[in-house]
Amino acid sequence: MTFELIVSQGRIADRTSGAIPGAALTAKLASSLTGLAPLEIGQISPALNDHWSTALGEANVTVTELQQAISQTIDRGNRPLMVANTCAASLASLPVAARRHPDAVLLWIDAHGDFNTPFTTESGYLGGMVLAAACGMWESGHGSGIDPKSVIVIGGRDIDPAEADLMADAGVRIISPSKTTPQAVLSAIGDRDIWIHVDWDVLEPNNIPAAYAIANGLLPETLRSIFAALPGHRIVGLELAEFEASGNWLEDEKALKIIADIISPIVSECMPA
Repeated sequence: MTFELIVSQGRIADRTSGAIPGAALTAKLASSLTGLAPLEIGQISPALNDHWSTALGEANVTVTELQQAISQTIDRGNRPLMVANTCAASLASLPVAARRHPDAVLLWIDAHGDFNTPFTTESGYLGGMVLAAACGMWESGHGSGIDPKSVIVIGGRDIDPAEADLMADAGVRIISPSKTTPQAVLSAIGDRDIWIHVDWDVLEPNNIPAAYAIANGLLPETLRSIFAALPGHRIVGLELAEFEASGNWLEDEKALKIIADIISPIVSECMPA
């Protein structure tokens, strides 16, 4: 069971201009590391600061095509490696994960809970609502099925009060950055299969640029050590989202080197000898 590389290039609630090129650069990196040919999904369009309800409709084609590609990857007995512009792309992936790997734990590695609903969101941003949708807290039109008690938010630290209440009531576990160690993560996972989502804002700022970066995050070496500790044969899906490309070659190259180092323990089986 190998990875198949899928990259989102269609706008999915992007409010910043660097997310789509950031996904393209990350996919190129992943391809160079693994030898996998990327499957590009979606048509590039400009970023907009729109309400979630408008953004959701606009993203429908891209999300639907991503969902089909992820399902087909699993049908072939392989694992999706989805590189996404925004967290909202997980509207496509997580319902598939719930159907095809119902016993897996979801590691949501993110500074944010993304557990708002249309009734609690303060920003109106679709990306801040995706995990709640996947857990059936509101209807996105793309499915749900994730058991919130199977969700572990790693590095969460910027969570709205109403969102925090929803997460606590639903049974979502949160491991704060100060308590995030390989041992803590392995203990929380137990012997279950693992679906991993990474939003690069989980890291301490100035490592990998992200649109919604916030202080007191994980260090890159901490995240790498977690990935190195995970049993690779139990990882059934990997998502990487929200690298905000700057357009400055030196800055982007520095960030990509950090990404390569972090993910190498997981994708090493695909790396050319």
